[in-house]
Amino acid sequence: MEAIRLFKLLNRDQRNTFVACFLGWALDAFDFFLLTFVIAAMAHDFGTSIAKLSYAITLTLAMRPVGAFIFGLLGDRFGRRIPLMIDIIFYSAMELLTAFSPNYTWLLIFRALYGIGMGGEWGLGASLAMETLPTAARGLFSGILQQGYAFGYLLAAVVYWAVFPFFGWRGLFVAGVVPAFLVIFIRARVPESPAWLRRRTAPADFWKNVLTVVRRHWALFLYVILLMTAFNAMSHGTQDMYQTFLGEQRHYGVTQKAATGIIYAFGAICGGTLVGHLSQKWGRRRAIILAAVFGIILIPAWVFSPSFSLLVIGGFAMQFMVQGAWGIVPVHLNELSPGELRGTFPGFAYQLGNLLAANTAVVEARLADHFRDASGHPDYAKALAFFALIIFVALIVLAAIGREERGKEF
Repeated sequence: MEAIRLFKLLNRDQRNTFVACFLGWALDAFDFFLLTFVIAAMAHDFGTSIAKLSYAITLTLAMRPVGAFIFGLLGDRFGRRIPLMIDIIFYSAMELLTAFSPNYTWLLIFRALYGIGMGGEWGLGASLAMETLPTAARGLFSGILQQGYAFGYLLAAVVYWAVFPFFGWRGLFVAGVVPAFLVIFIRARVPESPAWLRRRTAPADFWKNVLTVVRRHWALFLYVILLMTAFNAMSHGTQDMYQTFLGEQRHYGVTQKAATGIIYAFGAICGGTLVGHLSQKWGRRRAIILAAVFGIILIPAWVFSPSFSLLVIGGFAMQFMVQGAWGIVPVHLNELSPGELRGTFPGFAYQLGNLLAANTAVVEARLADHFRDASGHPDYAKALAFFALIIFVALIVLAAIGREERGKEF
């Protein structure tokens, strides 16, 4: 009932803005996650190993801070709306070019360029949404907004199931051009951020303000980078190699892998929405810590369940907690952010955390090679469990020592 009441608080412009920002992030995640379903198939086609092909994921994540910095500064200088449209067109084009990669080297180039576009979207979309929504509704809609990421994963799972058996991995990336059409909706229905319109400055004043804010808030910036490193390692550590674990270690086929992905994506959407909403009452840090604690408890069910049905339940519950914590991130980072750089600060810190966590898939693949199971094959279950435990503990510590500004007025 409270969620319905908060939704009714939104006017038409606020609803359109939120829908556009949600879809921008969801379709961005959709384009990213397509690769995670076909790592083995692409490695085979390019004549390389799964561990080496996973560097395509690492490179995408590593380039996201570049996009966050470039498009974030454009958002603070020229407004959120126009740079957001440019960014969506750019990452859609790079996704399409991925489909035509002639060899492994070109694949890495296109995924690096895609990473720039992916990095720019979140900061612009989150700041535009949070600056447009009523203060009382931020917790709930932060959770829903961030679950655009899980919705993108869900969409990727469905498209993988429907397209891959008939058109292969190249057909998947052709489908990845769809986000470009979102620009038409943004151009026609989404207004500029009212907070940015009130605060915009002349070009000379803008760059002077940037340097002043950076000097004043450098310690906060470093803390948020560490926090987002833990968040990104948690997210990618529980998702990027999970489909490889299902296929290579548990020997599930396309239908079972897709079904598992769809089901735990629903868990992520539910968790992000609910925990994000509860953070409005419980506090941002407390909600993050509780989600991480329950994540630790769920590790055995997530990767060591003996049957497919129990594994699916474990996956649903794990992503409920992982993305439950993530549902707090858009509002938490925007509330911590200095107002003069709200287009740049959250997104750049987020993506620098992504850079530091970019090797997650490679680390897990190497750990799996190190552990090995009784048959001598890579043990992805032990690798994922060990990595997740360390990251959950790190996130708990970082959230506990930080601060929050719940309810801050923009």
